[in-house]
Amino acid sequence: MPVGRQPFETEPASRLWPSGGVHLWPSGGTSPVHSHRRGHLVYAARGVLSVHTERGTSIVPANRVAWIPAGFAHYHRAHGQTDMRIEFLTASLARLVPGHPAVFMASDLAREIMLTLTGPRNYDRAAGSHDRGAGARLRRVLVDELREAPEQPLQLPEPRDDRLQAMARRLYENPADNTSLAEHGQTIGASARTLSRLFRNELGMTFYEWRTQLRVYHALVLLADGHDTTHVAHACGWANPSGFIAAFTSIIGTTPGRHRSGHQRRATPMLTASITPSRNDRPTRRRGSQAHPGSQAPIVSTAISAEQKGSNRCF
Repeated sequence: MPVGRQPFETEPASRLWPSGGVHLWPSGGTSPVHSHRRGHLVYAARGVLSVHTERGTSIVPANRVAWIPAGFAHYHRAHGQTDMRIEFLTASLARLVPGHPAVFMASDLAREIMLTLTGPRNYDRAAGSHDRGAGARLRRVLVDELREAPEQPLQLPEPRDDRLQAMARRLYENPADNTSLAEHGQTIGASARTLSRLFRNELGMTFYEWRTQLRVYHALVLLADGHDTTHVAHACGWANPSGFIAAFTSIIGTTPGRHRSGHQRRATPMLTASITPSRNDRPTRRRGSQAHPGSQAPIVSTAISAEQKGSNRCF
């Protein structure tokens, strides 16, 4: 879902070192569009991140790890007070993961490795060769874990067709909108068949699959802001919480309550100083550039029946 990229009123607290970093983002904080010379992994130890690239928008809750290859222009937005961890991969390790932005399920081991690689002991820039060797071994195990994890359908592609964009804007503003595809067509002057074909050909999914993903994305944001399950269900278009819980669990892999509780239990380290990253890992900012949407993303269909049951009038 598109968001405005507005500058911070204050810079986020950060710790950066040659192999990675930690950034504490205020809710709503958004980075400029930039790219890196090395591919990197992104993990939210607290809060929820949205990662925007030319392939669409990825939502990264605490049970997912996002991968952004070298050279891909992207920007981040924080939903809730967010503790973002990043870990750069060497070229040899980057060749073992996809050449496109992706989101992976984070196993318990992968999650602990990300936290270890970006933990307090990395703040000391004078770490010896033993620590660097241990980090290299941990990164290899982390990549092995991600290679075993299937890519997750947490990327929402952005439409390019003017008619689809008009529908998307309406749903971005009100995810609870239960207008049918045929009714949308009457408003924008296109048949339901035409719109259905455009969704499949351009985005690789049906309108209802796309809308379900958008609603679950919005639900992650609301949960990060502390709203309860019942409120989130109604705000995202479900008539009752049970339908929302089924759809959310199908896509995210855990219930909304457990997801929210997990975030509340996580502690965010206090960061007070900032360390300049090495030249090779400084972001290359592309002023005036914007992520260009349009590529297809993985299809999500398993939550549609749950949405249909939980909405007043989904179809």
